[in-house]
Amino acid sequence: MASDRPDLEQRLTELEVRLTFIDDTVHALGTADAEQALRIAALERIVRDLRTELASVRVGAGSDAQDEPPPPHY
Repeated sequence: MASDRPDLEQRLTELEVRLTFIDDTVHALGTADAEQALRIAALERIVRDLRTELASVRVGAGSDAQDEPPPPHY
């Protein structure tokens, strides 16, 4: 049993190191996920604003290009 003690301690140390690495990785992934969620929300707001602006431009320019008279050079 005395010869098993160093091997057991080494295995325990390796497991502790691996657990620490896993904890760090999980924390980093959680942080990255939160950052991505913020970026996605910002992009969704931008797209929504652009759609609103585009709709306003379409209303201001008329909805059908066929209704516009031809340019004077025709």
